Amino acid sequence: MASFRYSYQKIVDLKTSEKTQAEWLLSSAIGELQIEELSLSELRAKRAEWEASLMETSQTAVSLSELQMLQHYLEYLDSCIESKLRDIRRAQMRVDSNRSLLADRMKDEKVWMKAKEHEHERFRYATQLKEQNELDEMATVRYIASAT
Repeated sequence: MASFRYSYQKIVDLKTSEKTQAEWLLSSAIGELQIEELSLSELRAKRAEWEASLMETSQTAVSLSELQMLQHYLEYLDSCIESKLRDIRRAQMRVDSNRSLLADRMKDEKVWMKAKEHEHERFRYATQLKEQNELDEMATVRYIASAT
């Protein structure tokens, strides 16, 4: 009995490979987004810590230069937070883009897999039909042989 060989199997393999690559890209982009979000939360925690420190020092006798230094550092942290928010937006856009790419790749793969399944079903039907015809022919030959 002949085995099924899909003539477009290399395309199916390519589509599967593209889907896998898109999954890796999405996974990588999500990892980068999580790292950026973690970094943002650390910056916010550091800012809250320094803000509390500024409040403590403002209630005690501290030189003006120390207060200005603390204020400048808080402003620096604010600019870092703003920069990190931009980084997060870019990372989120990459995640969205990679998610869309993965959806497209999954659709392509599904289309080719369905085509392969349909072709396999046609092959099975043709094989069954051929086998049935051979069995019918054998039965006919036996009948003729036994009738004579």
